[in-house]
Amino acid sequence: MTSRATRIIVVGMCRNIRCLHNFDPPTTDDEVREAALQFVRKVSGSTHPSRANTPAFEQAIDEIAAATRRMLDQLVTNAPPKNREVEAIKGRARHEKRMEREVRIRTAG
Repeated sequence: MTSRATRIIVVGMCRNIRCLHNFDPPTTDDEVREAALQFVRKVSGSTHPSRANTPAFEQAIDEIAAATRRMLDQLVTNAPPKNREVEAIKGRARHEKRMEREVRIRTAG
């Protein structure tokens, strides 16, 4: 098996596809591929393709990753690049607020 097939098995489906545009340092090809993998999983409804479907999964991931990389390389913006650490902190804060809201909803009744 290729390392890509192994990655399909190991990475979970619960992770959301994240914004990849306008970061410093720029988005890596691995990050682009991970987003493509999440997209294919979401569209197919499967986190682990059967042996028969693995080639179709791999082809879709490769094609989506290539299209995503081309798009990211062509996008232009006047906004300053985003800092990954700052964005991660913001994301964790949003997650905490969502979880607090869920707890309030579940314990209110």
